[in-house]
Amino acid sequence: MKERLEMEKKEKEDEFKLKELEMRERLEMEKLKIEMVKEESNTKVQSKSDYFDAAKNIRLVPKFCEKTVDKYFPQFEKIANNLKWPMPYWTTMLQSVFEGKAAEIYSALPSEKSSDYDTVKQEILKAYELVPEAYRQKFRSYKKFDSQTYVEFAREKEDLFDKWLTSKKTKKQF
Repeated sequence: MKERLEMEKKEKEDEFKLKELEMRERLEMEKLKIEMVKEESNTKVQSKSDYFDAAKNIRLVPKFCEKTVDKYFPQFEKIANNLKWPMPYWTTMLQSVFEGKAAEIYSALPSEKSSDYDTVKQEILKAYELVPEAYRQKFRSYKKFDSQTYVEFAREKEDLFDKWLTSKKTKKQF
């Protein structure tokens, strides 16, 4: 009888230890699940902050006008920098507003070149003849209109000169 009681006692102890072990395992599993959920939520928050919604920002891209192409790119760059748009998205944003010759040039570019903002900008400026040589010719051949005052003429001539120097990428140290 004594042996039987001891055996039952031992069985109960073993059962208790087994249940205790199972409880510890469940507790560990719950802790791991909670950690995984935390990491997943941190990743989602981080990826949302890295995510750039082009559709939401497209309305902020300035309208493209073929008459003022030389002023368009500095204006676009200023907006893109102020709003901290990632540079790889710049060409995507631009292509949605291009018209006429600019749209043709953009669509004619190979895909690897069409994703590089500087290349797209240079090709479009070249197509509109807004390269240093064209600015030089405009500056040299610009004449005063009868309806223009001398101040307006001087201002326009100065503007053409500045565009010529800027397109040549010279430093204004003169």
